[in-house]
Amino acid sequence: MNLRRREFIKISGITAAGSLFIPPLLHSCKGITLSDNAESHLSHFEVTRELLQKVISAAMEKGADYADLYFEHTLDNTSALEDGKVNSAYSNIGYGVGIRVLKGDQTGYAYSENISEEAMLKAARTAANIADSSVKFAPANISEYLPPNYYSVKTSWENTSIKDKIPFIQRMNDNIFAADKRVSKVNVYLGDTSSYILFYNSEGLLAWDYRPLVFLAGICIMEDKGKIENFFVGRSYRVGSEFLTNELIDELSNEVVTKTSKLFEATKPKAGEMEVVVGAGESGILLHEAMGHAFEADFNRKNLSIFSDKMGQKIAEGFVRIIDDGTIPGNRGALNLDDEGNPSSKTVLVNDGILASYLHDRISAGYYKVNPTGSGRRESFRHIPMPRMRCTYMENGPHKKDEIIASVKNGIYVDSFSNGQVNIGQGDFTFFVKFGYLIENGKLTKPIKDINIIGNGPRALADIVMVADDLVINNGVWTCGKNGQGAPVSMGIPTVKIKKLTVGGMNA
Repeated sequence: MNLRRREFIKISGITAAGSLFIPPLLHSCKGITLSDNAESHLSHFEVTRELLQKVISAAMEKGADYADLYFEHTLDNTSALEDGKVNSAYSNIGYGVGIRVLKGDQTGYAYSENISEEAMLKAARTAANIADSSVKFAPANISEYLPPNYYSVKTSWENTSIKDKIPFIQRMNDNIFAADKRVSKVNVYLGDTSSYILFYNSEGLLAWDYRPLVFLAGICIMEDKGKIENFFVGRSYRVGSEFLTNELIDELSNEVVTKTSKLFEATKPKAGEMEVVVGAGESGILLHEAMGHAFEADFNRKNLSIFSDKMGQKIAEGFVRIIDDGTIPGNRGALNLDDEGNPSSKTVLVNDGILASYLHDRISAGYYKVNPTGSGRRESFRHIPMPRMRCTYMENGPHKKDEIIASVKNGIYVDSFSNGQVNIGQGDFTFFVKFGYLIENGKLTKPIKDINIIGNGPRALADIVMVADDLVINNGVWTCGKNGQGAPVSMGIPTVKIKKLTVGGMNA
């Protein structure tokens, strides 16, 4: 499993601007919102309740236990500034339906980018081949579900032109160059996504969602006396174009210049085992990689996770509480409903040091005989859903940040990461730390950079000996990879002290 920032480097080779293919059925579509009724969403995809039931019946005709339809229409735009100008833009439309059929522990899946009746029936019967009997299926009565709304959209991205975006991108570039004469290059990326979702299953559930998503990111490259350093900053939320403000641009510009300049002073520490203090916010990558994936129920159901036999057992100190939450308003990982039509939730994974829950999709919930946690996610209609994280964080603890740092005689403090990965089975993880500080005799001293932190998830969790009361949810641009699928996520953590981790720096 790996967590990464969005790969912006791919954008730089794209020069097409505004050249779009519009599926024939979408020419007359108008923007809709979550609060609209089912009719608006059915009309958006030009389907009827009767057609949904007909396609579900075809999916169930060979004796399946369950089937669902996942319609998606996604509009994705990215603009890039390089060499002082917004000189590239990329737009993409994803449109189609995924049809899933379950029989026992087997899954049949097919998708179509054409949602005509003929194409959907063909896809449904392809997915239905997972079953092998002939059973008469009577469509269930349709029940509609309108979930709570955790997204805030005052002005939709579909009503925001590239001309509206360019001044903010350009301002960030100009701010960064003006802030420090050592700046040699700036890259700025702005991306927005609008997704329309319609869901229907063999139990008669009809649900829908409208999902906005935006990211703004900048890379600052500085050169000083032959040395070159760079730093990345970004923000991402589920909001509309009111996200773009001069205040945000100024904040990010100042942050990236300040952090890049500090790297010139930093060195690598000596390698070895030592106490590690992870700072509030972005250090939540530790939770995501080292622990979060191992709490996903599919790994536990298949006995691949180190926590497969730990439910109800103590796995951390009593002041440790770990949450995965899809209900934080505007958060990058927020979901009104998951990709199986289940309501989102705030799921307590570790409660007072005790493993309390896994993250469940429909399949794992059935296996464990519990309710889904609203964690069934997929990259697009082309993919099957699976248990995934949303916003994973640790709640506040009983200590103070200054108290934690003062308790360390010889260790490091880290709070800026670029990526990480974990082996689910053994729980071993590696993080790449971009920036931090040495801790010597209870004080932050020399800045450090470009080191690896290596450890084992369950052991690191058990070795958390202090947790501060300064929780920060990091709103960066993070994409989680699992089984070839990417999903937007976020994370958070207070300042935390881990008794012992391996730090890869200079040889002693």
